[in-house]
Amino acid sequence: MVAKVRTVAFHGVEVIEVETQVTIASGLPAFTVVGLPDKAVAESRERVRAALASLGLGLPPRRITVNLAPADVLKEGSHFDLPIALALLAAMDALPADELGGYMALGEVALDGSLTSVAGVLLAALAAASRGSGVICPAECGGEAAWAGEVEVIAAPSLLAIVNHFKGTQLLPPPEPRVAPSRSAGLDLADVKGQESAKRALEIAAAGGHNLLMIGPPGAGKSMLAARLPGILPPLEPAEALELGMIQSVAGGLRSGGLSRERPFRDPHHSASLAALVGGGPRPRPGEISLAHQGVLFLDELAEFNRAALEALRQPLETGRVSIARAQGHVTYPARFQLIAAMNPCRCGHFAELACGRAPRCAEDYQGRLSGPLLDRIDLHIDVRAVSPADLALPPAAEGSAAVAGRVAAARARQAKRYAGLPAERGIRTNAEADGHCSTRSRPPSPPAARSSLGRPSGCICRRAATIGYCASPALWPTSTAQPPLRVATLPRR
Repeated sequence: MVAKVRTVAFHGVEVIEVETQVTIASGLPAFTVVGLPDKAVAESRERVRAALASLGLGLPPRRITVNLAPADVLKEGSHFDLPIALALLAAMDALPADELGGYMALGEVALDGSLTSVAGVLLAALAAASRGSGVICPAECGGEAAWAGEVEVIAAPSLLAIVNHFKGTQLLPPPEPRVAPSRSAGLDLADVKGQESAKRALEIAAAGGHNLLMIGPPGAGKSMLAARLPGILPPLEPAEALELGMIQSVAGGLRSGGLSRERPFRDPHHSASLAALVGGGPRPRPGEISLAHQGVLFLDELAEFNRAALEALRQPLETGRVSIARAQGHVTYPARFQLIAAMNPCRCGHFAELACGRAPRCAEDYQGRLSGPLLDRIDLHIDVRAVSPADLALPPAAEGSAAVAGRVAAARARQAKRYAGLPAERGIRTNAEADGHCSTRSRPPSPPAARSSLGRPSGCICRRAATIGYCASPALWPTSTAQPPLRVATLPRR
């Protein structure tokens, strides 16, 4: 008799169905796992053996063979422990094999028989829902699997709980979809004193989804402004939250085991490698740009990043996805992120504020580390000046993130209405995602501050001007609020 339990293998965010086959035959005692397992899967023999012993079940002194089909697909990860254990229990007549056939199982088994959380449960649950199957997973992952919709989820704390559930002695309740707690509490634009021009640029970037580069001396508030951008962005739509949750799930599990409607904010250190930023490794994993999908990627000290890593951002910034090619396979991850970057004007950081013996060559060499094609993909370049002592002595600003978020939401709604007639497969929802044809068609009236920039036929300028027009609309700006001019920074082209 061959006992079978279905599980999954992951290839990026794609799911490959795997069948766990277990047979117990006569012969010398042995426990063999075949089907191209990696080291973690091969070690599952000892974990499963100890877990069954904790239930009072010993493996029969016969030849046990576990096959993970299809055999030509590499099996990686500890989530194969649970399907192997369940198939063994079915082969030993401890569980009904016919009932297990209607479920996909994944989870790591501890030596005492308890189940620990694993990555990729949300993707497995979505795959099970599309096939009309149920899911068996650890209790810690139940809130994640419940987001798959109309799918039966058995979230068990241990192997014993699964046995009791199928025998009907102790039924497990279905888990509820879990929402991750908020992280952005306390970060408000009202905390930033001065920098009215930079605040307006941040609002324009948020309204249109534009990439933004801030250039200024240390201590000017560039990082402080960037950290408050998620607080003025609209929350994720349900489909966006689910897509982001799939990436986070395969990358190592969701935060607190639940989805979040907050947009992600990733700020890697400038020593990050190309693989850490874009994704890769022997087993291709999502990088920072994919973990920032539908959110913000903040690169502080932009000129200090590795040149190859920065140049690798050019294609994802255009296409919204990243393709990682390796000899073992080709993996594609979503990467639709908003790039917010900050850098000093020169190596000493105080160009134009303090006397520099190498000016202006110092600033030209330092800013010249950024290539022209990369700068072309950043719509807004602004100059952030140092805050004066008089501005620091002022009371906190009366307008906070909530008021700005309301205007950003209104501007996003107008853009959604504007692009509603386009085909859905183009995925254009903001001005930053529009191509040249879309940005020039039915462009809203531009304020005087933006009209002077529209002479050059550039898609970047048209997209930026359209967003400024939305943000400068009398319906969105209070009549008593003055609109400070943008300080546009000019960088050398290399």
